[in-house]
Amino acid sequence: MTDPKTHSGQEPPKIEFPCEDYPVKVMGEAGAEYHEFAVEIMERHAPGLDRTRITVRDSRNGTFQSITFFITATGIDQLQALHEELKSSSKTKMVL
Repeated sequence: MTDPKTHSGQEPPKIEFPCEDYPVKVMGEAGAEYHEFAVEIMERHAPGLDRTRITVRDSRNGTFQSITFFITATGIDQLQALHEELKSSSKTKMVL
């Protein structure tokens, strides 16, 4: 059995729910279609999403973009469902 402690000997941080200002970063193909896909999913799983706090950064060549959302995380189930639905698109490259 592996020890849940990190290499530095410390326990990984615990998240207390509800957790306000929880950052979710999504990286995918650049474009309005993907952006709206990501926003729609975030609003479905995190009602009350503040669209004014969404940040978008394009890759150097403009092929990809990272979109950062800040949500109120309500639990592990919410975060897992959010991750799974975002990953359901072949345009999604990474969810952090």
